[in-house]
Amino acid sequence: MSKAVYIATAEPYSGKSVLTLGLVNLLLGQAQKVGYFKPIITPADGSPDQPDAHIDTVLRHFQLPQPYADTYAYTGQQALRLLESGRTGQLLDTIIHRYKQIEEAHDFVVVEGTDFVGTGLALELDLNWKVAHTLSIPVMLLISGLGKSVDQLVDAALSIRRDAENEDVRVLALVLNRVPPAQLAEVQARLAAQLSPDTLLAVIPESQALRSPTMREIQEQLGGELLFGHELLANPVDHFINGAMQVPNFLRRLQENVLIITPGDRADILLTALQANSSANYPRVAGLVLSGGYRPEESVLRLIEGLPEVVPILLVEPGTFEATTRVGRIQSRIGPGQESKIRLAIQTFERHFDTARLLQELSTFAPRGLTPHMFQYQLLQGARAQRKRIVLPEGTDDRVLLAAARLLEQDVVELIILGEPDQILAAARRLGRPLDPARVQLLNPQTSELAPEFAQTLHELRKAKGVNLEMARDLMTDVSYFGSMLVYKGLADGMVSGAAHTTQHTIRPALQFIKTKPGVSVVSSVFFMCLPDRVAVFGDCAVNPNPTAEQLAEIAISSAESSRRFGIEPRIAMLSYSSGTSGEGTDVDKVRAATALVRQLRPDLLVEGPIQYDAAVDLAVGQQKLPGSPVAGQASVLIFPDLNTGNNTYKAVQRETGALAIGPMLQGLNKPVNDLSRGCTVDDIYNTVLLTAIQAQEA
Repeated sequence: MSKAVYIATAEPYSGKSVLTLGLVNLLLGQAQKVGYFKPIITPADGSPDQPDAHIDTVLRHFQLPQPYADTYAYTGQQALRLLESGRTGQLLDTIIHRYKQIEEAHDFVVVEGTDFVGTGLALELDLNWKVAHTLSIPVMLLISGLGKSVDQLVDAALSIRRDAENEDVRVLALVLNRVPPAQLAEVQARLAAQLSPDTLLAVIPESQALRSPTMREIQEQLGGELLFGHELLANPVDHFINGAMQVPNFLRRLQENVLIITPGDRADILLTALQANSSANYPRVAGLVLSGGYRPEESVLRLIEGLPEVVPILLVEPGTFEATTRVGRIQSRIGPGQESKIRLAIQTFERHFDTARLLQELSTFAPRGLTPHMFQYQLLQGARAQRKRIVLPEGTDDRVLLAAARLLEQDVVELIILGEPDQILAAARRLGRPLDPARVQLLNPQTSELAPEFAQTLHELRKAKGVNLEMARDLMTDVSYFGSMLVYKGLADGMVSGAAHTTQHTIRPALQFIKTKPGVSVVSSVFFMCLPDRVAVFGDCAVNPNPTAEQLAEIAISSAESSRRFGIEPRIAMLSYSSGTSGEGTDVDKVRAATALVRQLRPDLLVEGPIQYDAAVDLAVGQQKLPGSPVAGQASVLIFPDLNTGNNTYKAVQRETGALAIGPMLQGLNKPVNDLSRGCTVDDIYNTVLLTAIQAQEA
C-alpha cells in the first residue's frame, strides 16, 4: 500500500495550504516521521536562492527535520525547460529519485503539487497527473469554488476527476474549497449523489480570515517605507477603505481589521484612525497606507511616536487610487510565522473533513513510538474527548489571556478566568484576541456572590487549624484560594496557575482542602520532556526537595501511572550517581531501597535502580553497565533522587537540546491543580491546561 498522498489542484489560489497544513498536522499525531515533498516549486522572484514560501511555512511550523534543499526537485522554470525540450523522462526520473529518498526516511510523505503560477494551466495539470501516476500514490484533488455557480463548480469537479481517472490516477478525495456558504448544502448533495462511495468528499466554505492578507503582505506588495508598527505586521486586513472624507463620515465607515488608505498629508484622518483604534467604542484598525509619498509633518510624527501602541503605518509613492487598486488585487497566501492563520487552516481542515475515515484510508504504516508531535496531538484530542471546565486565576497576565483565546478558539475546554471582568476584556482586546463573554466565565473574587459561601466552607474545613470566619473571608479574596475552592466545590474541574505566583502560593490551598487521593501520602510532579525523537517523563523536578525512600517509591509509581495515562509505556529508571551494585553511600542506598519498594508494591512495573542517566537512556551504555535489563538504555520514566538534581537536569536538557518541557503536572491530588513557572510561555500554559483537562477526566 501507498506510504504517501498527493495534493493536486487545477487552478491557482485554490487554498491548497488548508489541505497541506491540516493533513501534515493530522499525520504527525499518528506517524513517527512525516516527510514533505513538493516536486516543483515556485520560489520568490523566480530565483532558486529564494525559498518557496509554502515549503518554508510547513517546515518551520511543524519543525520537520528536513533540509529545505531536500523538499523539492525543480523550480517551475527548470521543469518547463525540460518539458519544452522533450526531456520529460529526465524530469520524472529525478522526481522519483528524490521522492524515494524521502519515502525511505519517513513513515509517510505528504506530496504537494504545483501552484499554477507562471505556466499554462493545462500543462501543469497534465504534469501533476504524470507525477502522481509515476509515484503510484493516491490524489486528494482540490477545486476552488471562488467565482463559480453551483452548476459550474459541480461540473468542474466531476470533469477534473474524470481527467484524473483517464490518466490512471486514483482520486482518494475530492475537496471543494472556498465555496460560498449559501452553496454548501446544494454542492454537497449533488456531488454525493454522483460520486462513488469510495471517494471522500469535503466541501469547505470561503473563509474571510484565511482570505484576508496581513499587513506584512500589504507591505511586501506595495513596497514603500514602514514608519511605525513593525511588531504588528501580522495584523489581518479584512476590509480596506479610502480616508478621503470628513472625520465624522470616516468614523462611520470603520470596520473590524480595516486598512485605511489616505494621502500622507491628511493628518486628521491619520490621527483619528489611531485614536479610534485605541477606543473601546470603535473597531480595531489593521493599519494605514499613506499614499502619494506625502510624509506627515514632524510634529505629527512626534505625537505618534509617543503613543503606547501604533498600528503599522506604510508610506508609499503611488496615489490613493493606484494604491487601492493594488491592495484589491492582493491574493493572500499563508506564509512563515502567520501562526494564527496556520492554526485556523488546521481547524478548518479538521472541521470539514472526515478525518477518521481519511486516516483509515491512509493507514499504511504502524506507529513505532510516541513522538513529541504525536504526544501534543494526543493531548489535544484527549482533552477534546471530554471537555472539562478549567479555572485560570491569573486573568491579568497577558500570557494567560493569549492561551485562553487559543483554547477557546479550538473549543477544547470551558474556561473560568478570575479578575475584574472589564479589565480582562479590555486586556484581551488590546492583545488583538478579544474574548467572547458568552463563551468564558469571568469572576472577580472580590465581588463574586460565591465569596460568602466559599468563606463559610473554608472556615468549616480549616477551623481546627485556627482559621476563623473573618480569616476565611480574607483568604477568599486571594485568587489561588478562590480558584481552588471552585475546584473543590465542583464548579471547575481543575486549575492552572503560577504564571504570576510562586509554586507554594499556587498549591497551598489545594493541599489544605482538596487534599490527596486515598493511599497517596505525597504530592509530586512530572514534566513531559518532548525530546527530538521521543517523549520522556521526568519526576519529581518541582515539588519535593529531599524525598525519603518511601516517598521516592510513591513518586515513581505515580509517575508511571501518569506516563501510561498519556500513552507512554512506563520503564522506570531510579536515578543515582552509580548503577547497579557499584556505588555505596546514604544517597545511593536511599535509591536502592526505593527501587525495592516499587518492585514490592507494583511487581507489574518495569523498574531499574540505582542507575545513572546515561545508562538509563543510551542503549549501548545501559547494556554495558546493566546487561539484560529491560529498562537500561530505554527508560521512559526517569525519577530523580532530589529536587536539586531534578530541577537542574530538566532545565539543562530543555536548554541544551531545545526540548519542549510540558508541565509540571502535579500528581496525587483528589482533583487536578497544576503549577506553572513564572517564566512560562503561552504554549506552556496552553499545554498545561490540556494536561489538566485530561487529568480531570479521571478525577
